[in-house]
Formats: sequence, C-alpha cells, structure tokens
Amino acid sequence: MVYTPPQDKREIENYMDNLQDFINDTSVSQLDPLIKMAIIHHQFESIHPFYDGNGRTGRIINVLYLVINGLLDLPILYLSRYIISNKSEYYRLIQSVRETNDWESWILFILKGVEETAGQTIQLVKGISKLMQDYKFKVRELLKKSYSHELLNNLFSHPYTKIEFVMADVGVTRLTATSYLDKLVQAKLLEKLKSGRYNYYLNIPLINLLMNNSADLRHKDVEQIESVNE
Repeated sequence: MVYTPPQDKREIENYMDNLQDFINDTSVSQLDPLIKMAIIHHQFESIHPFYDGNGRTGRIINVLYLVINGLLDLPILYLSRYIISNKSEYYRLIQSVRETNDWESWILFILKGVEETAGQTIQLVKGISKLMQDYKFKVRELLKKSYSHELLNNLFSHPYTKIEFVMADVGVTRLTATSYLDKLVQAKLLEKLKSGRYNYYLNIPLINLLMNNSADLRHKDVEQIESVNE
C-alpha cells in the first residue's frame, strides 16, 4: 500500500499546529522526551509538509528536540546513518503505525537507533580528540614558536582549510598563512588539492574518521565543498 500524505493546505497547517503544540506544550503529554521524539518524527514524516527535504528536516527536528529538553548539550547525535542502514525496516514500521497503530515497535526501533548512534558518536568524538592531540604535538614540533592553538583549532574546525581561513582564525598575513600550510603539507599532516583557482588543504585522517573509511577524498567531493563555501 502506497501512503499518500495530506494534500490540502489547511489540513496540513492544522496537523502542523497540533504537532507544534505536542512539541512545545509540556502539559499536552508527560511522556519521556525520547519517546516523544519518536512520536514527533513519525508524525512529521506522515504530515510530509514540504515538497522536498522532509526526511532531513525530520532528523534535524529529532536532535533539536533532544537539545531543548536537556538531553544533549550540542546537536551532535544524528540518526541519518541508522535510518539509511535500516531503511526498509524504517518505512515498514512507519506504515505499520498508520495501519495497525503499532507504536511500540516503532518507538523501540527509534530508541535502538539513539543507543547505537550515541555509542558511535562517543567513539567518533574520542577519535577526533586523540587525533587532535597527535596533531598538536606534531604541529608544535614543526612550527616551534610559530605554533598557536588557533591554528590547531582551524585544522579541526572543518575537514579542510584554506589560506583565507588561516588568515582570519590565526590573524596572520597571507604569506605567513601560506607558509604554515605548505610546511604542514610537506610534513604530510595535510594534503593540498587544487580545484579551479582555489587551493584546499585536506585533513585526511579527520576526513577518514568522519567518513568511517580510509578512502581518499575524490576531486568531485572537493568541488562540492567549493560550491558550498563560495
């Protein structure tokens, strides 16, 4: 059976008003926030209020709801990987709620996703912290008195950096920023990749941690980065 979300504008607005009350008015429900999050996600995906981007928006709502309820200090727990890895079960359970009102199976599915994702996120954070400490030692040894914590933060704020980013974050001239980055490339701490008229300095170990594999970043990936950051 193919599910058809509501099509009437007023009906969609009424459903969304109801969902907003459920999200924001604590007197509506005293359920545990994790259970409420699972219900909110199902209802939002069923309302399907936008022409495109409902899945991404729904997953962002998940994490923001956990933040506003004090279960996360930062929005760093995303269920995207879990949902994509279990896509058929995800859709089956969403439809099962609609057809048989089987909320329990759906809620347990989401709770398992939170548990698995939390564990993976903790390991990722630990991995980034360890890598950052390793880079701190190596960059300090390489640059000596020129080393700064601002430069180290710059290398880990994003999986890549640019001369302009280093200039802004570290407060140095273009010539000095270029010198720092070239030394880091020579020491194999960064990989330099030219795309169009831009040079990108890639933190490959960080990229691999984030991508959870050891594949090199391909040229087309950098073109996507460029389009976002121009």
